[in-house]
Amino acid sequence: MQQIRSQVTERDGLFELEAGSDVLDSPRYNHDMAPTKVRERTWNKWHITALWVGMAICVPTYTLGGVLTAYFGLSVGEALLAILFANVIVLIPLTLNAFPGTKYGIPFPVLLRSSFGILGSNVPCLIRALVACGWFGIQTMFGGLAIHLFLGSVFEGWKSLGGTGEVIGFMVFWALNLWVVIRGAESIKWLETLSAPLLVAVGIGLLVWAMPNVSMTELLAIPPKRPEGASVVSYFAAGLTAMVGFWATLSLNIPDFSRYAKSQKDQIVGQIIGLPLTMFLFASLGVIMTAASVKLVGVTVSDPVTLIGHIQSPVWVAVAMALIIIATLSTNTAANIVSPTNDFQNIAPKVVNRTKAVLLTGLVGLVLMAHELLKKLGLIVSDVSLETVYSNWLLGYSSLLGPIAGIMVVDYFLIKKQQLDLAGLYRDDVYPAWNWAGFVAFGVPVVLTLLSLGSDAFSWFYSYGWFTGSALGGIIYYGLCVMRAQPSGVKSAV
Repeated sequence: MQQIRSQVTERDGLFELEAGSDVLDSPRYNHDMAPTKVRERTWNKWHITALWVGMAICVPTYTLGGVLTAYFGLSVGEALLAILFANVIVLIPLTLNAFPGTKYGIPFPVLLRSSFGILGSNVPCLIRALVACGWFGIQTMFGGLAIHLFLGSVFEGWKSLGGTGEVIGFMVFWALNLWVVIRGAESIKWLETLSAPLLVAVGIGLLVWAMPNVSMTELLAIPPKRPEGASVVSYFAAGLTAMVGFWATLSLNIPDFSRYAKSQKDQIVGQIIGLPLTMFLFASLGVIMTAASVKLVGVTVSDPVTLIGHIQSPVWVAVAMALIIIATLSTNTAANIVSPTNDFQNIAPKVVNRTKAVLLTGLVGLVLMAHELLKKLGLIVSDVSLETVYSNWLLGYSSLLGPIAGIMVVDYFLIKKQQLDLAGLYRDDVYPAWNWAGFVAFGVPVVLTLLSLGSDAFSWFYSYGWFTGSALGGIIYYGLCVMRAQPSGVKSAV
């Protein structure tokens, strides 16, 4: 006989929900969004480390040093320091927002129901999902190019397809990504664990290939592209904000992964080991490879796919492209599909299951890349480049997500004091439908950030957008909640 009321039990600091009809029949619940059982939380610190190695080693990371030197006026040494510092900083919201995921086994959209409301959570979820779909499309473009070059190294006739071959590669890689995520979390864990050592080996191999052709002393001595005598502080801070924005998205939806962690220690240690050093070393590799590319292939090449495509040996091109395909697949599935899959389910869990949400994510990513695909097919002519989209819109848009991170941390640690009504997050009678404190705390920093774009006096507010947004969002949210008689509608501890 099915129990009527849900029961929550605790084992070694991890909470588990035995769902009754009050939750099972709720329109806010489905099996994929349900809290993980303790027995399903199988990811140890090395799985979490492998997750971050798999996500951090990708084409965009490789190009970060070039982005900071070309667009932010930093020297090579300053750029690499900005990348290292940014990833140490972003560890703070990453580990803090991972806590409720590990403790309660809940994904990101369900956690947001506490701070934005049961229905209101859909707004920040969809904002996050759009960023992820944009990144999904861009990474799939890189993966499709790698497949095209791989097939061109194996079948001579394939090269003649040109842009059409790249589009075919895009669609093959697109389908492969969706297939992995549809298979579930264990499939992602297996992929990340397998790919991490391979990706480290690729990095070492590229470094051995490049080092005889570059002087590190000369590389670090290259002057920065900023006005002579200009203070480094403002340029460095702007670059730092952009690099924090690189993983600002994951600092929100990290509960999507930490819900599978064995313990808080595992998620903390795994993230510390896996993220900052991997990002720093692979970005450094990108700087070295780009500098060495002139001697290696005769022209300056800033991304590894194109660089390896210049190698004359078909065998080495095929091997290298196969590994890059794995690298991009491991990044894309975890960083860019899992979150929107959960986010889209949150809209109507009884209607949209994981498979439908994955397909919707794939469709949105395909639409966002339609312009680039049509260019490759020769159907349209345009000067808008993929690099422009990557360097400007996505990094800038990600920095606007800072307030959500601040609100989440303040809500869980200061307002709710790490106590959530687990069953109540899946019903309509505990938390409000719309928590306007969350929306005010999110809206004010975003509006101020956008207004600062037109003001020289307040341009710093935009330049440091993630920091100003997360701090102001958290402060406003705390103040509004304290002013209310009962914080955010919580009725019980568990």
